[in-house]
Amino acid sequence: MSEVATAIMDAAEKRMRIGGFGGFSFREIAADVGVKSSSVHYHFPTKEDLAAAVVRRYGEWASNFIDEALLVDPDPVKAWTKAFRGTIVAGTMCPCIVMGAASQDLPPTVAAEVRRFFEMHAKKMADAGLDPEQASELLATITGASVLANVFSDTAEYDRATHDLLPEAVAA
Repeated sequence: MSEVATAIMDAAEKRMRIGGFGGFSFREIAADVGVKSSSVHYHFPTKEDLAAAVVRRYGEWASNFIDEALLVDPDPVKAWTKAFRGTIVAGTMCPCIVMGAASQDLPPTVAAEVRRFFEMHAKKMADAGLDPEQASELLATITGASVLANVFSDTAEYDRATHDLLPEAVAA
């Protein structure tokens, strides 16, 4: 992938973390990157192509991040809770959480990538020893906690919502 295409995806991801699929235009991305809008279209013919590519790339990054986290601490609840907290501490939202809430209104290719992101996490959770109910509960808790932290602009909201998952964090 070219440096320009990577910069375009980076700019789109930054905007998607705030406003989801509707949170960016090719014109804005072009301005962010310092290229013409036609250059964005050259690399990604449609907004759907760009959004799907961003979600796919983010999913690959998240998958690798979780793999690394599980090597450090094989407890899947801790690994996922800490990983999703990291996006909140960084002052952003996971773009898939932002778009997941509106997945019924997304273009099919983008909705499929968002769904694949969550399916990947559910599969990895199962591989790490959680049953389907535990995986659903964990995903619901950490995604909901992420939304609360974003709404209130306060990482402590995430910590309060997930405190039962990481009891040692409460004691600290």
